[in-house]
Order: sequence, then C-alpha cells, then structure tokens
Amino acid sequence: MTYGISLDIGTSGTRGHAVELETGKIISTSVTECHPLPGANIMDHLTFCINVGTDVAHKILIDTVNKLIATMGVDLKQVEKVSICGNPIQLSLFQGIPVDDLAFAGENAHKARGIQEQKRDAGVFSAVDVGLNVKDGCELYVPPSIRHEIGADALAMMYKSGFLEQKENCLVTDYGTNAEMALKIGDEIYTGSAAAGPAMEGQSIKCGMLAGPGAISDLEYDFKWICKVLDDDIIPKDGDKVDFGLEIIEPNGPMHGKAKGITGTGVIAAVAAAMDDHLWKKGKLKTSDGKLHLQDGVYIDSHDIAEALKAIGAMRAGHFTLLEHAGIKFSELDIMYMAGASGTYVDAVKARQVGLLPPSCNTIYQYGNTSLAMATDILKDPELLDELQDIANGIRANHIMFAGDKIFEQIYMQELAVCDEGMSMEMYNKNNAMVGIQELPKPKGTPTVHRMVQRDIPDLGEKGMYILHDIGTELRGHMEGCIGCKKCENECPEHALTVEAGNEIVVKTKNCLGTACYRCQFSCPKKVYKYDNLKLTF
Repeated sequence: MTYGISLDIGTSGTRGHAVELETGKIISTSVTECHPLPGANIMDHLTFCINVGTDVAHKILIDTVNKLIATMGVDLKQVEKVSICGNPIQLSLFQGIPVDDLAFAGENAHKARGIQEQKRDAGVFSAVDVGLNVKDGCELYVPPSIRHEIGADALAMMYKSGFLEQKENCLVTDYGTNAEMALKIGDEIYTGSAAAGPAMEGQSIKCGMLAGPGAISDLEYDFKWICKVLDDDIIPKDGDKVDFGLEIIEPNGPMHGKAKGITGTGVIAAVAAAMDDHLWKKGKLKTSDGKLHLQDGVYIDSHDIAEALKAIGAMRAGHFTLLEHAGIKFSELDIMYMAGASGTYVDAVKARQVGLLPPSCNTIYQYGNTSLAMATDILKDPELLDELQDIANGIRANHIMFAGDKIFEQIYMQELAVCDEGMSMEMYNKNNAMVGIQELPKPKGTPTVHRMVQRDIPDLGEKGMYILHDIGTELRGHMEGCIGCKKCENECPEHALTVEAGNEIVVKTKNCLGTACYRCQFSCPKKVYKYDNLKLTF
C-alpha cells in the first residue's frame, strides 16, 4: 500500500491528510493547534524569520510538520508523494527559500538591499531534501504563487469554489488572518490581500481557539441566543441558551458543559448579537462587567469585539478597494464565495450584516478549507500543477497591493473611526464622497446561502482527526541587570513566558505573539529586557 500526504501550511496552523494513492481515499486527518513560530499573523512570522534567519525558521516549521505526519497512522516509509499549499511566506519557510523579497516589497527596495527575487512557480522537488521524514525518492509537489502576498492558497479558493467558471461579477475571500480575496469582472480578475489579523481564527481573543471540538462557532437566535458548539466531528450542535441583555444563561442541548473556547466565527456572531441587542456603543460593551458571557465560562469582552471589528474593517476595506480599482459599483456585485474555516462556520447573514462581505451580495456560497482540498487534488493528479501554473500566469497583471493604496487607507481609517469612536455610517459615506469613493449601501433582504460543506475539512478519513499540541520550541536567555521581579511574566497575555531559576527567561514560541506584542519588553522596570537577545533551543 502506498500513501500520499497533503498539507495546508497556514498562518494559524498546519492541517494535513494521509491519502491512499491507489484509491484516493483519505485515511486520516491531523492538525496543529497553532503555528510554531512566534506571532499570530503573517507579518510576525516574516519578521521573526528575518531576525533569526531562514534556516532557523525553516527548521522549526519542518520539525512541526514531521511531528504532524507522524500522527497520521500510516507507514511513512510507504509515502511516495507529498503536496503542500499555503501563502508565499509559509511555503517559502517550508521549503527554506529566503523571504527577503517578500519582506521588502518593490524594485527599489530590492536594489537598495541587494535582494534577489525568488521564483515561486509550480514544481516537483525532493521531500527528503526539504527535511521531511519520508523515504528517499518521495516527491514534493508545490503549486504556484500568483504574486508576492497572493499565493497558492488564493489560487485554491478560486479553483475549488467555482469562482473561475462564474460568468457574472463575483467575489471570493478566504477568511483568515491574511484574508486573500479576488474579484472577477468578465474575464478580468483583480486580487489583493488584507492583513485582517488573528481574530478571524479565534486568536488574540481572551477565550479564543481555532475551529475544533469544544469551540463555540455561532449563535442562533430563538427568543434567546443558542450557543452552537463544535462536537468531536467538528459539527456545530446546540449548547446553552443566553440572554445577553438580562445576563442569563440556561443549560440546553447536547453540548451543555462542553465548550472550551470561542473561534473566530463565534466572535463574529457575538459582534452581531451585541449590535442587535444594542450593547455595543463607542468601543465598549454596555453590560454590568463589560463582557458577553456565553457558556462554561467562555466570554468575550470589549477588547475582543474591537479586534474582530478591526479584522472586519480590513476585509471591507479590501473589498471596497477591489471594486473601486475595477470600476464596479456595489449594486453590480451579487455573488460571493466564502472559503476557509471562518468562511465555513460563520453565519453568512450575520457576516453580511456586520460587514464581512459586501452588502449587495444576495447569493452566497460557503466552502471549506480549499487549500487542503487542492493539495489533496494534486496528490491524485500531479498534472494539475501545469493547469494551476497557467491560471496563475493569467492573473498576475491585476494584483493590487493594499499596503500604500490610497483607497484602502481611506476606507480603513473610516472603519477604525466606526469601531473606536462610533462614527455614523452617514458620516462614513460623506467622508468617502469627498475623495470620490462610492457610497456603502445598507444590506437589503435576506440572501440565499448555499452551504457546500458541513465543516471546513469535509472528509476526516476513517481514522478521524488528531490535534497536535506538541509543537514549537523555546526562546531562552539571561538579561544583564534583571532583578527577577517577574513583571514580564505577569504581563504576558498568552502566558508564554516564565522566569526560571537564576532569572532565566523562557518563552514558548507557539504561544508567543512575537513582534505584535512585546509587552514583556515594554513592562521591564529596569529596561534591560531585550526580546531579540533570546536564543532558540531545540
């Protein structure tokens, strides 16, 4: 019996299938609980890689992938093919390709720093040479990137959703930390990527978690809000009933007592509930303790909702920017495709209500993890790589870099004003009109929603799903002048840091928020803590 392994190397973690090559049957599924590198978004991982070197970042990621494939319940000596998918930075880290050209965008920046642009076309490589614990001769299949920050995962959402075959104007978005998106107008495709942040994956949220067993993934209204909690098969089932206004929780449903946290789609549902119940005003929750209590001790607070609204704002600014560059009005866009775990579990009606998709979209298709699905397709048909390369070549001309784009900057500033200051939508549209940007219409009617899958990974295989927790490594170091006050340890929001004997600082990379945080360094009363002085251990 011979096997293949398909992998989605994501910003929030890695997901994989073991596949029987003769039949194409999925045997098992394994996922990591998070990413092994410090940070909760793509820029954090990129910065870490630049600081410590490509070799070190590559080693940490490959160590995690090797641990993951060892849990899949197949003989790795019988693995003949491995296929991967992900964004350009994650796939570069996986392959050990330098990422300087991704960190410093633009021809002038490359010339000034002597940076050579790397090729990221489709190809077949040696899996052993990359560092995977498989037999000699095992082939590694890598699909192409489109351009810079738009990679194979974006290609996957277009290819697997049916977006490319759609004749009408349509938009597709992979709802994750990097928020890849594409707009199709006739034969023209416009692409972009908005750094939405980790809230969409349930990270940087007090009780947040990735989509997995025990995650609150939605709230359904039936006189009270019913918590929808993912069961062991990652299917949402009824949990407790909640009245946020009266602050009452009633035991209910098969998932009572089984919630462990809340994922990004649950946070979106909570945002919609807070707005429906008029509990969110000028950046604060108007409950007795500033929290929305769900079930089993899981809650979200004002900070969590603000994080979610920033992610929503980045995505809406991205959608707005694509439409403006294409010269299309919202009224001319009706069809929306949603991909990724968040695009699967989120209530599309609530998502449209809060701004995650354009208000004009009345036909919505929800797909699962298209990145893992396409990697699995490549295992079954390696010649698909050539087709994907042709598609990537055809859409490279219409990529829009949101960083530095005046339209994106204008819209995102408006979104922050709505989130933090409670700016009205009337003023929002008035400010946009002053710089020649179209009005954002209000959602009308109830959209038609097509849920194409029950869960983001439709087929878990006969052996089911395994969640890997043992990933990452540690950063260690002594800071000259440290007095051992442990303020850095107490200030760490993710409990990633401990001060051990001899005042040795120990940071677990998988939990650390990295450059997005630095609260440990900022909190040092003696100003001797230097995060970049910590050294890696394996």
